[in-house]
Amino acid sequence: MTDLIVIGAGMAGMTACLYALRQNKTVTIIEKNGIGGQISESPKVENYPSIESISGSELADKTFTQIMNKGANFEFGDVEKVDKEGDVFKVTVDGKILESRSVIIATGCKHRMLNVDGEERLIGHGISYCALCDGAFYAGDDIVLIGDANTALQYALLLSGYAKSVHIVTLFDKFFGDKALVDAVLAKENIKVSHVFALKQIIGENELEELVFENTKTGEKLDVKTKALFVAIGQVPDNKKFENLAELDSKGYFVRKDDLSTKTPGLFVAGDCTAKQVRQVATAINDGAIAGTSACNYLM
Repeated sequence: MTDLIVIGAGMAGMTACLYALRQNKTVTIIEKNGIGGQISESPKVENYPSIESISGSELADKTFTQIMNKGANFEFGDVEKVDKEGDVFKVTVDGKILESRSVIIATGCKHRMLNVDGEERLIGHGISYCALCDGAFYAGDDIVLIGDANTALQYALLLSGYAKSVHIVTLFDKFFGDKALVDAVLAKENIKVSHVFALKQIIGENELEELVFENTKTGEKLDVKTKALFVAIGQVPDNKKFENLAELDSKGYFVRKDDLSTKTPGLFVAGDCTAKQVRQVATAINDGAIAGTSACNYLM
């Protein structure tokens, strides 16, 4: 039995853990993928106060080291469900049950997929959702990137350092990212942009070979031969298994209260898995601080 279980070791979850540890609570933090969540995939974080520039993975590693030094217990595994019996939460992790007096869910989001035939089959064989993880494998190649917001723009800049060329394809007629990133992308000689094209076909049996796009306004076809497609079209939450204890909105995000509590006393939510307008590292940390403090107040 611990005071608090935090589900998710992204920046929101680790910040919540830190705040609870500083109030002498016993904390177990659970993660099924990599430490840091999606921020760990960002090649540069340049909007974090007091730190001019840092990689997302380094920021995540430093935060993880900090909470471990403070006494956090770390569990690697997939949380299957959370139940509450009386005042005790029972968290099932890969078949094992952990107990606590309070829980914070900070599971973030997962990558949104294109849902085009062949996509799942070729993940890891030419299709990737993480430029930081896989970009170097395609050094000297012609790479295609689908996406139009900050993550896509950051990926394009990173990939342009490896690739012979980067072809950005967007569904809409403009970018939706920060002006500084847009300007940097447009200034790169080896980055090409095609707006208002939708992916219609993925060609390749065991490895990616070709992509077929269609202009959403004119119907014009665009065939691109490539060994690598990077997809950066947003995220979706994975909260369905917790809906017995916490309310979800129409898009599947947790409904937020000011103190990040839920309809279940002792259960709190934080970070990108919640319904919010801005999903940035600063807002994740803010959520973690609020949820961690709220959980400690509940435990008093």
